Amino acid sequence: MTKSNLTRRGVLRTGAVTGAGLALPTIFTSGAYAFTNEPTGSTVKLGFNVPQSGPYADEGLDELRAQQLAVEHLNGVGDGGMLNTFSSKVLDGTGILGKKVEFVTGDTQTKSDAARASAKSMIEKDGVVMINGGSSSGVAVAVQGLCQEAGIIFMAGLTHSNDTTGKDRKANGFRHFFNAYMSGAALAPVLQKAYGSDRRAYHLTADYTWGYTQQESIAASTEALGWETVNNVLTPVGAGDFSSYIAPVLNSGADVLILNHYGGDMINSLTQAVQFGLRDKMVNGKQFEIVVPLYSELMAEGAGENIKGVYGSMNWNWQLQDEGTKAFVKSFGEKYGRPPSNSAHTCYVQTLLYADAVTRAGAFNPCAVAEALEGFEFDGMGNGPTLYRADDHQCFKDVLVMKGADNPTTKFDTLEVVEITPRAQVEYPSNHPMFGGDEASLGQCNDGA
Repeated sequence: MTKSNLTRRGVLRTGAVTGAGLALPTIFTSGAYAFTNEPTGSTVKLGFNVPQSGPYADEGLDELRAQQLAVEHLNGVGDGGMLNTFSSKVLDGTGILGKKVEFVTGDTQTKSDAARASAKSMIEKDGVVMINGGSSSGVAVAVQGLCQEAGIIFMAGLTHSNDTTGKDRKANGFRHFFNAYMSGAALAPVLQKAYGSDRRAYHLTADYTWGYTQQESIAASTEALGWETVNNVLTPVGAGDFSSYIAPVLNSGADVLILNHYGGDMINSLTQAVQFGLRDKMVNGKQFEIVVPLYSELMAEGAGENIKGVYGSMNWNWQLQDEGTKAFVKSFGEKYGRPPSNSAHTCYVQTLLYADAVTRAGAFNPCAVAEALEGFEFDGMGNGPTLYRADDHQCFKDVLVMKGADNPTTKFDTLEVVEITPRAQVEYPSNHPMFGGDEASLGQCNDGA
């Protein structure tokens, strides 16, 4: 979008009428156009909306640690972290466009209504120009929709549902984290190699948008290799006790249990499945196996020995040896005394990517920022060469296949990298049926003017 177009859009919003009868913009800038929460002083405020309570709270609190670290690095505090390895070199530790970065936080409670309410408060009362965070795709879709309506950029945190950049994609929303389709595309060949092509899978699936698309993706990928899906049972988020869901697996004829669960739910369901003795059983002449399609370090830490040998996928892991990863792990570790999770990583990177886009655009206007992000290719952020695709605002990069380590040395290395799946293997057309097909559209960017 050209500056002349932005200017034209800005003056369409009218406010008070002067004595001469001329309508002026409600928010007027010397640059000629208005937008939601334009920073006018020496600071700019970001909103970090994460689950600080509820079943995904561990992930949310680690996201918040990373967001705070990103703000420090943007303001020139600390060693700079990934600013030193990022292929774009426009960020110099002086804030964003010379404005010191401040932030406010909200608790999504892993509930869409609560997340929208806290995001709305940050936008209307605190004047934030960007919202980053989440640890639930239901939350991400809800907050992304709100940001679209309000004219604010949403830099999604941990959201893995295909819908976030699929049927529910929005022009004001951007996702760095990988998605369910990518998990299936990366995992299936590894599972076939480990367990063969003749397998019968029973799915337990979180009853919301992420669970639905995760189950669909992993089922499609494994069925394409010869697996049979025996059953798919939906389970409530935050159930705690999954015994009643696990017991029927024993008599189902399945020889693989796929847990489409996350956070505390995955820890509980995996632990209970092991306690039921599933991994000790022989079914159909095969050793019974469990698969966790979406892993995190914090989940692995919570599940302990129960994850040994269990396959899953991740967006990133602190044990990678690229320069960006090492820089981030060093900064995070020195500040918090532990390595960062992949949810922390994606929120840190998203915050820097937003600041970089503003700087390259030379403006905080959300439509200028969106234009700077669309089609942006970068490196040095821990995932290898990465593209922010313009068609759907999804990042494309390498994906990790993980396995529970047999001999961890600390509570932090309970997962090991099995394979770095190349980006080409997990790519798909933006009109793929799992992502809304030809009906899916970003719509128009909204700057709130």
